[in-house]
Amino acid sequence: QVQLAESGGGLVEAGGSLRLSCAASGLPFSQRGMGWFRQAPGRGREFVACISWRGTGTHYSDSVKGRFTISRDNANNMVYLQMNSLKPEDTAVYYCAASPLAGRMDEYEYDDWGQGTQVTVSS
Repeated sequence: QVQLAESGGGLVEAGGSLRLSCAASGLPFSQRGMGWFRQAPGRGREFVACISWRGTGTHYSDSVKGRFTISRDNANNMVYLQMNSLKPEDTAVYYCAASPLAGRMDEYEYDDWGQGTQVTVSS
């Protein structure tokens, strides 16, 4: 059974940093493109970042480019999202997701999802 478990969310002041982690099990992790998405209250799920199978390719939404960094550790089936210079508009539930394809920014191309972790940025 595939499991994706996010952690690392919390409450932080604007300008601060958080590092989200996602632990994966039950899937061929090194053969999965991994992505982070977020959903703010009253809004649809939004692409944040994705990383290729070996971590050699990454994509970011314009809203987080230059502030967030996605990375992965295939030896330990982990994917991370380092979030710096956080803004109140980054407040959302953040989801980790796995796709059989790499470099995908469309949520419908992801088969497996975690339960999400809440990130709240205060102004």
